[in-house]
Amino acid sequence: MTPLFQALTLQLGYNATLVAIGAMLLGVAAGASGSFMVLRKRALVSDAMAHATLPGVGLAFIVMVALGGDGRNLAGLLAGSAISAGIGLLIVDWMTARTRLGEDAAIGAVLSVFFGFGIVLLTVIQTMSGGRQAGLESFLLGSTAGMLLADALTIAVGGALSVAAVWILRRPMTLVAFDEGYARSLGVNVRLTDLMMMGLVLAVTVIGLKIVGLILIVALLIVPAVTARFWTERSASLIWISGAIGGLSGFAGSAMSAAYADVPTGPVIVLFAAALFVLSLLFAPLRGVVGALIRHRRFQARVHRRQGLLALARSEPIHDPVTLRLLRSEGLIRADGVATEAGQDAAARAVRDEWRWEVARTRHKDTALTGRYDGLTPIESVFTPDEIAGFDRLIAEGQT
Repeated sequence: MTPLFQALTLQLGYNATLVAIGAMLLGVAAGASGSFMVLRKRALVSDAMAHATLPGVGLAFIVMVALGGDGRNLAGLLAGSAISAGIGLLIVDWMTARTRLGEDAAIGAVLSVFFGFGIVLLTVIQTMSGGRQAGLESFLLGSTAGMLLADALTIAVGGALSVAAVWILRRPMTLVAFDEGYARSLGVNVRLTDLMMMGLVLAVTVIGLKIVGLILIVALLIVPAVTARFWTERSASLIWISGAIGGLSGFAGSAMSAAYADVPTGPVIVLFAAALFVLSLLFAPLRGVVGALIRHRRFQARVHRRQGLLALARSEPIHDPVTLRLLRSEGLIRADGVATEAGQDAAARAVRDEWRWEVARTRHKDTALTGRYDGLTPIESVFTPDEIAGFDRLIAEGQT
């Protein structure tokens, strides 16, 4: 039995199992909450919050050591990072609302200043007698190697609470993400909802620092949501597909890290999410590249078929090799290009539908119906059988 199989089936020990479950819950929470940031077009705000956590980690460590405590206490470090990130978020909000700076400029300023201050604090910590082996650099890229049972429980509980919060707040956050004017008309407090959305992302960012790190947590917030966008057009489905992708990435990445000692947890989680993104980009049926190519080829085939049938009905020669090959493959023409009986019937139906659409455009004033004609849309999908029968009577009477 391979170590990876043992890790995936939760057989590598209690602590490894807790880490895997915690990473999975973190991934679900990150994917679901990150989908609102993507819909709200505020993906970079999560980046600013992530980088703004670093000074809080450093200051929390210094304060805990100064008070005689353990500077590596995860709960204290996460509390410090939450305060620091919250301050950074409020600064971005204030700069955007009270100055002429755009949101992107405010994010860039907060991100760079806070991250730079955090790096300075980490350097100072390494010169402290109690901080030489602090290991705080793990908060940059994430690490589960030295994670204690209490740390894993903190992350697992935090992830579960974040998932519950997404479920409770999903309706107002969805309304605000899509149309804040409509949400306001329904009585939704847009500013409060925005703050709750940011707070949820902040919570996910903070609890994900130990596993993924502040540099890569942004990817876990954004990549699953972007990946889910390839699979659905509905916001409700997008949220939970994104959560499922994030959860799968978190579980698989943590399992690989537990199975192989030299494999870092955070980067592997993000790489797994990126691999799912690439697969979705290529093969998702709704928006994938392969699906789009197939739909384009089918559309081209329909165009060639229609043009070929109209040419047969008008006794015009067909010179396009693609059209000839398509009609031959369907048994509509013989090898010499002469229409078969089935081809003659299909050509007559194509011309009849052209006449029907001409009558519809003349008689109907509803452009929402008649404007849908593109030469390929079956008239039966737009008008009722009674309406089509009326068109046929007018054609028989020679009226348009």
